[in-house]
Amino acid sequence: MPNGADTAWLLISTALVLVMTPALGFFYGGMVRAKNALNTLMMSFSSLGFVGLAWAFFGYSVAFGPGSPWCGGGVYFFLRGVGLETQGTIPHLLFFAYQGTFAIITAALISGAIVERMRFSAYLAFITIWSLVVYAPIAHWVWGGGFLAKLGALDFAGGTVVHINAAAAALVCALVVGSRKDYARQAILPQNVPFTLLGAGLLWLGWFGFNGGSALGANRIAALAFVNTMLAPIATLVVWTILDLMRTRKVTAVGAATGIVVGLVAVTPAAGFISPMAALVIGAVAAIPSYYALLYRARTRLDDSLDVIAAHGIGGVLGALLTGVFAQKSWNEAGADGLLFGNAAQMGPQAIAIVVTIVYSGVLTFVILKAIALVIPLRADAREEGQGLDFTQHGEEAYSRGEGAILLLDKRSDS
Repeated sequence: MPNGADTAWLLISTALVLVMTPALGFFYGGMVRAKNALNTLMMSFSSLGFVGLAWAFFGYSVAFGPGSPWCGGGVYFFLRGVGLETQGTIPHLLFFAYQGTFAIITAALISGAIVERMRFSAYLAFITIWSLVVYAPIAHWVWGGGFLAKLGALDFAGGTVVHINAAAAALVCALVVGSRKDYARQAILPQNVPFTLLGAGLLWLGWFGFNGGSALGANRIAALAFVNTMLAPIATLVVWTILDLMRTRKVTAVGAATGIVVGLVAVTPAAGFISPMAALVIGAVAAIPSYYALLYRARTRLDDSLDVIAAHGIGGVLGALLTGVFAQKSWNEAGADGLLFGNAAQMGPQAIAIVVTIVYSGVLTFVILKAIALVIPLRADAREEGQGLDFTQHGEEAYSRGEGAILLLDKRSDS
């Protein structure tokens, strides 16, 4: 029989992680222009449907079905054999649902690199295919008994599987789709910063299920991951604020929201393997490279619109490496000691997992995009982009401007 307390905690955690995807929509949606706010929100919400369905049909089996070190088999296709039998101490069906929420938000994260210019139908095709041929195999390698797990790589809740994976895909998407037509020509300002702060707060709330639920039970490791999820972003927020004050003597709300997410990303692979003081150190350290990576990217031609690479890529890589530094078996016997506790060899599997994830995700993302482009144009044309993707891709607007305003935009975009 499943354990009642463990089942209750995983039910709550599954709901918390599911809410993270709409929260991401608000986090991203506040940072785009008003004419693209609804489209940006829909990029997150649509992942709930398309990636969720792909996960139920095929993805779960590829990630967690018995198979080779490289890929799970088809035994769980269409949820065959996934029922109320016990998986560990929880129902198998609940484990499927919990893991599905990870697949959904990982695909949605990529949208931050291509907002305001990717055609919505092409995006839907991309995230559906990507979740099956990129996300699910990498999840199998790390969490499904695959070769990275056998190698000894530590990833408690998704540093490689979720954040580095999504960031590598985001980089390729930004390069292949290209920059916005106004990028580096005029200021592109956030349309609703309170939305972004709301999204960041809800993401932090959901992350307690993301990391705490990854203990797969209501146990002391869940408590450890929960507390570390609270502490790391606290440290990141403080350091990010100090960096802002030192650089401009002003503290931006978008920067504060971004700092919170960076801290959450960095602690994710380590949350159940490290002490609370180590979580504070990881959160504080993560702020520095991500902060300056964000500033550097803004001076380049790379239009990673909402800085997925700086937040999830840099934060994820740093978190994965520092897991190999601060991991401590006295906090989680199921893990391993890291560099600071006499096991320098742990850095090897961490580095291999990072490199393998980046290469596989990057190459396969490129192939998927090029294949889709043979059937569907990847990006909206200049006229559609000028009007805004809310109207051209969805036939509605986040903020109604009236028919006259639409006609005026039409004339301006034509000129």
